[in-house]
Order: sequence, then C-alpha cells, then structure tokens
Amino acid sequence: MMNPDPRILRPLVRPPRLRKAVLAAVLSVAASGAAWAHGDVTPQAVDTSSLPKLGDQWRAENPFRGNSGAMQIGTSAYNQNCARCHGIDAISGGIAPDLRKLDNDCAALKDAARKAACVKEIDDFFLTTVRRGRTRNGAVYMPPFEGSMNQEAIWAIKTYLETRRDKPM
Repeated sequence: MMNPDPRILRPLVRPPRLRKAVLAAVLSVAASGAAWAHGDVTPQAVDTSSLPKLGDQWRAENPFRGNSGAMQIGTSAYNQNCARCHGIDAISGGIAPDLRKLDNDCAALKDAARKAACVKEIDDFFLTTVRRGRTRNGAVYMPPFEGSMNQEAIWAIKTYLETRRDKPM
C-alpha cells in the first residue's frame, strides 16, 4: 500500500492574517446581501381611492373589517410596506413580531363583550403603533407611518392581517 501524500492529509492551515481577511470578506458579502434582501425602506404609496373616505378624525376601531376591497388594498400595502420586516404573508422570520398572532388573546375569550373590548384594544394598539412607530432606548424598531399613509391605508392593512390570523375569531 502506498503512503498518501502528506500535503493531502494535512489540515488546511491559513496564516492568521489570511483567516481574518477571508472572514471579513464573507461577513461583508453576507451583510450587504441582507441589506439588499430588505429592499428600499422608504414607505410606498397606497392607492385607497376605491375605499370610503374616513375623514380627518382617526377611527378607534377598524371600519373596514370584512370589506373585501379593503382586504385587497391591504394585501398590496402590507407587501410593499410591512413584509420586509414582518414577513411574507405576515409570517415573521423572527426580526419583528408575527402579526398573525396580534389578537390571539382575544380569540380565546368566550364572553362576547370582553372579546369585542379586546378587539377594540388591539385595533387601538395597532393604529398607534403604525402611526407613531416604536422606539426603545433611542433605537427605532419600527418607523412611524403617519404622514406617509392615511388611515384608510392603515385600516386596510389591518383588514388584511385579520384574514391571516393564527387563531380564528
């Protein structure tokens, strides 16, 4: 039996500088790819011209609940403005909250009045979060969308999310 060439069996050893350079290059490519994957984070316009106008006063509850036209607009608006963080089809990849679970606590309630109050509270939480965004310790976790989205667009997105619920109402 022949002795194998020792260069083949020897582990691949690189000088420390080369290892650091290779690691830096790999991390650089990975980071730039992640940035490209999230696309342009500028809020995209939402055409709500086919929806009833809600006026200047912000509604406390979703006025488009069950409205199929709002659901279609909300689907498009979600995909253009929310999916990059909250996931395609509202299925989070772990970066941001999974919005299918937004009102899971309400779905478990048996009492109709308590369930309605819970849904109203979740509507208010959703609206406030989308309008004003979320920051913690000075870090922006979600940008504010008030000024770039009207309330028709925000409620249309909520209408879409209600069709993606983790637990049916």
